[in-house]
Amino acid sequence: MGVLNVTPDSFSDGGRFLEHAAAIAHGDVLIADGAQVVDVGGESSRPGADVVPDDEELRRVVPVVAALSPKVRISIDTVKPVVARAAIDAGATLINDVSASPELAEIAGEAGIGYVVMHRVGDPKTMQDHPHYDDVVAEVSAFLALHAARAADAGVKEIWVDPGIGFAKLPAHNLSLLRHLDQIVDLGYPVLVGTSRKAFLGDLLGASDGNDEPTQVGDRLEASIATVTWAMAHGASMIRVHDVKASVEAAKVVAA
Repeated sequence: MGVLNVTPDSFSDGGRFLEHAAAIAHGDVLIADGAQVVDVGGESSRPGADVVPDDEELRRVVPVVAALSPKVRISIDTVKPVVARAAIDAGATLINDVSASPELAEIAGEAGIGYVVMHRVGDPKTMQDHPHYDDVVAEVSAFLALHAARAADAGVKEIWVDPGIGFAKLPAHNLSLLRHLDQIVDLGYPVLVGTSRKAFLGDLLGASDGNDEPTQVGDRLEASIATVTWAMAHGASMIRVHDVKASVEAAKVVAA
């Protein structure tokens, strides 16, 4: 799954693909590099991100989905029902829902398309305010099992689960979820993992270099490849990445 942020404020590439022509061109690059799914989003879900009005999010994503959907499978990364419906009309066949919304699951069920349940506590404004778990693996697993079952009850046939690396989690929580990814896989649903260029990798790399400052987003490729390779080797069925070509090459080695 290649990431296509049609936003001015996403943590990794905000603003680069805000214009439709640039977004569509980058989507073509992701496809050429081997992406099997392109995940189009018009509202950043990074910590601290602002809510985008419905009409602006629609303006950002619908033309891009319509242009790319004849070429590759499109997922729509949104928490808004109106955006999900419009994206489906434009050709999206997967809803990537970071909010685990029952309404979005119902829309996926009605449309006969796929649905991703992701774990998150709170919203982008609050989710990194002192996240706490007694047992992060058990609690995330229980959340995903509950919401996946609700999606099935809503008629969704293709259900993915995503542990939500970096969403309402400290670095230790992210590492624990990766370390015990087999327990998420054991839920019986295909697992999507997104670690690409995330802040906990910058923290890890900065600490390993003896620095107090995290490694910058553009210098996290090797760490991203390490985590997605780990995830694939431990049962993940899809990885959500910015660096598609390098990740596809890693996937080929894991598969071999």
